[in-house]
Amino acid sequence: MSVRRKSIFSDGEDAAFPFSLDAASSLTPGTGAHLASAAGETVLRVEGDDGFGEIRFIEVLPGITVSFNDFRMERCVSSFSTDSDVLCIDWCREGRIEQPMPGGSYAYVSSGDLKVDDRACHTGEFVFPTRRYRGVTVSFDLSFAPASIGRALPGFAVDLSELKRRFCREGRPFLLHASKQASHIASELYLAPVKKQKAYCQIKSLELLLFLDSTDPGMHTYGTGYYPRSKVARVKKAHDLMVSDLSESVTVERAAKDAGMSLTAFKQCFKGVYGSSPAAYVRTVRMELAAKLLRETDRKVAEIGALVGYESPSKFSVAFKDSTGVTPSEYRRRG
Repeated sequence: MSVRRKSIFSDGEDAAFPFSLDAASSLTPGTGAHLASAAGETVLRVEGDDGFGEIRFIEVLPGITVSFNDFRMERCVSSFSTDSDVLCIDWCREGRIEQPMPGGSYAYVSSGDLKVDDRACHTGEFVFPTRRYRGVTVSFDLSFAPASIGRALPGFAVDLSELKRRFCREGRPFLLHASKQASHIASELYLAPVKKQKAYCQIKSLELLLFLDSTDPGMHTYGTGYYPRSKVARVKKAHDLMVSDLSESVTVERAAKDAGMSLTAFKQCFKGVYGSSPAAYVRTVRMELAAKLLRETDRKVAEIGALVGYESPSKFSVAFKDSTGVTPSEYRRRG
C-alpha cells in the first residue's frame, strides 16, 4: 500500500508518506493495511491471517520522526521507498526481525540490538521468526533534520551526513548487538508520560545521535549476524519438523542431519535465526502450548503433558514450574 498525505518529514510539502507497508494479499490472503491520524499521531496497522502489526508515528521535529513498532505476526512485506536522504536508527525491545540483505544473506536484530541504516535495502519480505517484534525507530530526513535540530538546540555539534557516511556502507545496516547504553537511552521512550512523550522523543533522538557520534564503527564487526539464505532455509525446515508434533521428540542431532549440517553449524544458525538453542526453543514452545491448553481447555493435566511431549505427569509438572514459577494446576486455577 502506498499512501499520499502531508509529509511528516517536512513543514508542509505534499510528499509520499515516509513508510509504505504492503502486506501483499497474493502472498498472505486476507492481509490489509490501514492508516489513521489523530491527536498528532499517525498509526499504520497491518492485519493478516497470521496476526497483526502496528506502527505508531510521532513527529518529533520537522525531519525527525519516532515510530513505535509492534508486530505479532509471522511476516509482512515492505514496499518502503523514499527520495529523501534518510538515516534511521532502530532499537529492538522484544522479539526478532529477519531482513533480507544484498548478496543472498539475512540479517537478524534481536532484543537489545541497535541497527543503523539508510533504508536502501528496506524493500521486501520481513520475517519475525518468533512471531514477535517490538521496538523503536528514529528516522532523520537529512534535508530537514539538521536545521530543525539547530533551531531547537543551537550549537548541537553532531553532523548527520557524517554519521551516515560512517555507519551506512554499501546499503548494509550497521548492527550493534546487546548495547546496554543504547538500550538505556531507547528504553526510556516507553516510560515517558503520554502528555510529555513528544518532549521525551526529542531528547532521546538527540541522545541517540550523541551515542552514535561517540561510537567507532570500526570497533564492531560488520556482517555479524548475517546468515546465508540456503542455510536459513534448511534450518527453518528442520524447525518445522521439531515443532510440528510436540508429543514426539526430535533430537537436535536428527534435526541437524535432516538439515544436512554439522551439529555445531546447525546450533549456531538456529540460534541466529530464533534467538536460542534448539533445545531451549522447543522447550519454550512446549510450555507456551501447555499454558494455552491449561487456560482454554478442560483437558487433564496429564493429557496436556503428553500432548507436549512429557509421558510422565511429574516431569511435566516440574518442567512447567521451572518455566512459569507455578505448577500446571496452580496456573489453571489462577487463569
